[in-house]
Amino acid sequence: MSRGGAAVRVVAPARRLRGELTVPGDKSITHRGLLLGALGSGRSRLRGPGLGADTRASAALVRALGARTAMDDGALTVDGVGLHGAAEPADVLDCANSGTTMRLACGLLAGRPLHAVLSGDASLRARPMRRITRPLRAMGARVDGRADGALAPLALAPSRLRGADLTVPVASAQVTSALALAALRADGPSTIRQPAPSRDHTERMLRAQGARVQTDGAVLRCEPAEALDPVDLDVPGDLSSAAFWIAAAALHPDAEVTIRGVGLNPLRTGLLDALRAMQADLEVEVEREEPEPVGAVTVRSSRLRGLHAGGALIPRLIDEAPLLALLAAAAQGESRIADAAELRVKESDRLRATERLLGALGLEVEAAPDGFTVAGGGRAAGARVDAGGDHRMAMLAAAAALSADGPVTIHGADAAAVSYPAFWDDLERLRA
Repeated sequence: MSRGGAAVRVVAPARRLRGELTVPGDKSITHRGLLLGALGSGRSRLRGPGLGADTRASAALVRALGARTAMDDGALTVDGVGLHGAAEPADVLDCANSGTTMRLACGLLAGRPLHAVLSGDASLRARPMRRITRPLRAMGARVDGRADGALAPLALAPSRLRGADLTVPVASAQVTSALALAALRADGPSTIRQPAPSRDHTERMLRAQGARVQTDGAVLRCEPAEALDPVDLDVPGDLSSAAFWIAAAALHPDAEVTIRGVGLNPLRTGLLDALRAMQADLEVEVEREEPEPVGAVTVRSSRLRGLHAGGALIPRLIDEAPLLALLAAAAQGESRIADAAELRVKESDRLRATERLLGALGLEVEAAPDGFTVAGGGRAAGARVDAGGDHRMAMLAAAAALSADGPVTIHGADAAAVSYPAFWDDLERLRA
C-alpha cells in the first residue's frame, strides 16, 4: 500500500500487480489541441484530454489571447480566435513549469502585430530557449530574452515573418512545433531540418486542420495558411504516463498489467522497442491508426537482458529514459544509454536526478555526460528519496518501490499531479 500526505508517500512493495487501466489523455496532444484549437476558425473539441498542471497553463494562455475554453460532457472545447487573430495580452503570460507551453506559444505569437511576454517558474526560466529564439529571429521575428534570448522571460514585439530554410541542433518536437506554427504566418514556404525525427503530433494535427505540412524523415516543410479548421479529436492515453505501469509490471515477479486506449504513435514508442530488445513479455495491439495510432499494451513479469541504446531511438523515448535506466538496473548484464544529453535540461537535470534517486535505492546507475551506464542485476532497496519537484522522478520512485525489498518513502510525491493527477489512485488499483 501507499500512505501519507500529498507531499510524502510511503510505497510498500506489492505482493502482485494485476489489472487494466486507462491513463490520462496525452499531455503533448492536449497542449497542441489547445494551442492549435485557438488558431482554428470555430469550435474545437478534445475528448478525454489530459488535464494536469502543465496543460492548464496552455489553457490559461489561449484564454489570455482571446480564445474561450470550457468542459462540455467530458470534452474540452476551444473557441478559436483564428490563425491571424489574437488579442494582445494585458499581462505577462505565465507558462508555469511547462516548456511545451512556452516554446509553442513563442512560435504562435511570433510575427504578430502585438507585444507579449512569456515567463514561468524558476525551473522554466532556467531552461534553454535559444533553440527557438535563434531560428525565429532568422524568420524575421522580434524575440528577445535574458542572455540574448537564451533564457526566459521571452519578449515578443510586432514583426513580419519570412519563409526560411532552418537547421535546428536538437531533435525536439517543441522546437519543430514552434517553428511550424510560425511558418503558417510567414510570407513563403519554410523547411525545418532536425538531426533525427521527433514526435509528430503537431504535424498530424495541422494536416487534419487543412494546413499543407509535409514530412520526409527528419525534414519538415510548411506552407503559409490563410485559415485553419477546428480540431476534433479523441485524445489517446498518454504513453509517457502508461510507461510507469509498463516498467513496474516488467520488473515485478508476479505481474500482468494492461493499459487500454493508449497512444502508439511510432515516434513515441521507443520504450516499447527497447523492452522488446530486452526480451520483455510484452504485447501491443493497435486498434486505430488515424489521426493517431491507439491501442492496448499488456506487460507481464519479465527476465530482462541489458541493452545498449542510442541514436535515433532516444528521441522516441526521451521522457522514458530514466525508466529505461531503472529497467536496466534489474536486467542481466551491463547496459549503456547514450545520446540523451537533452535530459539535462528538462524540469530537472534528469541524468543527475535519476542517478541520485536510483542510487539511493541501492541500484548501480552512473550518469554520463549524455546518458547512463548501468551495472544490472540489482533490486531496489527500501529507502527515502526526494523527487526534487519533478513529476517523473516521483513516479519513477513509485514504479521502483512496487518491486523493492522494503518500503520507499517519496518526498515531493505531489509533483506527480503535474501530468498524472490520479497516479496514486491507479497505483492502488493495480495491487491485488
